Amino acid sequence: MTAGQVFRLPDLGEGLTEAEILDWKVSVGDTVEIDQIVVEVETAKAAVEVPVPYAGTVLALHAEPGAVLSVGAPLIEVAAEHPAAARYREEERAGSGNVLIGYGTTPTPPRRRRRPTTNANATAELTPTTNLSPDTNLRPATDRRPATDPRPTTDPRPAGGPRPTADLRPAAESHPAAEPSPATNLRPAAERRPATDPRPADLRPAAESRPVAEVRRREAAGGMAPRVISPLVRRIAREHGIDLDEVTPTGPRAVILRRDVDRAITDRARATAGRAPVADRSQTTAGRGTDRSQDMAGQERVPLRGVRRAVAEKLSRSRAEIPDATTWVDVDATELLAARDALRRDRPDLGIGLLALLARICVDGLRRFPELNSTVDVARSEIVRYEHVNLGFAAQTDRGLVVPVVRGAHRMTTAQLAAELTRLTGLARTGKLPPEALTGGTFTLNNYGVFGVDGSTPIINHPEAALLGVGRVMDRPWVHGGAVVPRKITQLSLTFDHRVCDGGAAGGFLRHVADLVENPAILLAHV
Repeated sequence: MTAGQVFRLPDLGEGLTEAEILDWKVSVGDTVEIDQIVVEVETAKAAVEVPVPYAGTVLALHAEPGAVLSVGAPLIEVAAEHPAAARYREEERAGSGNVLIGYGTTPTPPRRRRRPTTNANATAELTPTTNLSPDTNLRPATDRRPATDPRPTTDPRPAGGPRPTADLRPAAESHPAAEPSPATNLRPAAERRPATDPRPADLRPAAESRPVAEVRRREAAGGMAPRVISPLVRRIAREHGIDLDEVTPTGPRAVILRRDVDRAITDRARATAGRAPVADRSQTTAGRGTDRSQDMAGQERVPLRGVRRAVAEKLSRSRAEIPDATTWVDVDATELLAARDALRRDRPDLGIGLLALLARICVDGLRRFPELNSTVDVARSEIVRYEHVNLGFAAQTDRGLVVPVVRGAHRMTTAQLAAELTRLTGLARTGKLPPEALTGGTFTLNNYGVFGVDGSTPIINHPEAALLGVGRVMDRPWVHGGAVVPRKITQLSLTFDHRVCDGGAAGGFLRHVADLVENPAILLAHV
C-alpha cells in the first residue's frame, strides 16, 4: 500500500478543542492540490472550511459527516502524487477536457494502471492464446461495459484472493465470454468479500456507492437523478425515510439542500397527522395504558453539538454564576421611527435601520453608565470596567442563536454602525462568521420584537454584565400632548448583573435609553 501523509484536525483558534464534520468536499480516490478546501467543519463558534496542506490522491477520510473530532485527530490521508501522474494531469488539462469513453477528439494509447498485489499469480492469469492487439482495451471492464449490458458483474478472483491487474478482453468484446457455471456467485464483488477483508478499513468501498446505484437506476428508467451534494442531507433523508425523488430542490442548479429535506419531513408529518383516524371512545378507554406506553416510546434524542451546545453551556453558566435582575419600561418610539424613515428617504445609501439607531443609543447610554459596560473577575474579586464598547447583537440563524460583536462601536458613526451590523448579519446567516467575530463583547442588544413578542427577561451573555431587549412596536393608545392618541409603543427590558451595580444605575441607564428613543434629537447634544 502506498504510504500516505495524514493531515490532522488543526487548531481552529479561540481555544476550540473539537469540531463536527459537516460536509466532505472530496472522496477517496480524488486528487487534491495544496491548500484545496477538503472539508467543512462546525465548531462551537462557526462553520469553517479546512484546506489540506498536501497534494496527491485521497487515501482515506477518517470521519463521516456528523462525527466530532478533537483537535489533532486524524482528518484525511493523502498519498503523495507521482511526478509522472502530475505531468499526465497537466497534459490532460491542456487537452479536450472530460469526454465519454469512445468519444474523444483524438485516440489515446492504452494505459495500464498497476495495483499492488500480494500474490505473484495475480498477474499470470493470461493464457498463451491471449492476443494483445493494438485495439486491446486495458481499462477495467466496468468502465467499458454499456449501461444496458445484461451480464452480471463477477469477480474472477477466488474469495479473499488478490484482484486481477486488468481486464484484457478487447473493448469490442469480439471473443465470447466464458459461460458461468451454476456455482458461479453472481453477486457484486463487494458483497462477496469475506468479513475479514484484508484491505485497510479506509480503502474499502464506502457506503456512498448506494447513491451512485440509485442514479444509474433512475437514468435507466428515463428519469433525472436528484442533485444532492451534501452527504449530511442524504443521511437525514435516509434516516427519515424521505425519497429524494419527491423533494423539491431550492438550491442553485436544482441542488437539494438541507432545508428542502426538513420541509419534506414537516410536510409528511402534517399529512400523516391529518389522515390519522379518530379512535372509538371505547377503544380509546380500553387501550389507554397501551397508548401511554407508546407515547413514552415516541421520543427523539437530539445531540447537543456545535453552536447549540456552546449556547447551552454559556446560558447555563450565566444562570449559575450571575445574580441577575430585570427592569423594564414602555416607551413611545414614534419619533425614533420618524427619524429612521427620514434617513431612509434622504440617504437611502446609508441603510440606517432601527437596530442601528438603537445601537447608537446604547453606546451613548454606556458612556454615561459605565457600570453596565463591565464584567466581574471572580478569581480576583474585582469589577473590570471597559473603556471601549464591543457591542454584541443577537441574530437568529439556521444554525441557531449567535451573537456577532461590533468591535469599537464607541468610535463609529451611526452610518458605520449600520454598515457593520449589515455585514455581520449577512455572514451569520450564511454560517461564515469567523470565531473572533463571536467573542469579546462587553454589552449585548437583543431585538426579540422580530418574533412578534412584547417583552422578555433575557439571559445575560456571560461574562458580560447587562443586556438590553427590545420588543415589537405596536400602535397603542398613548397620552401625547394632553390627548389620548395612537402612538408607536415598544417595551425595553434591561437584565443586569446585580454585582456590578444597584437598581439606581440600572434604572438610570434604562431611563436614559427610553428618553433617547422618545426624543432622538437629544443625541445631537453628544455628537
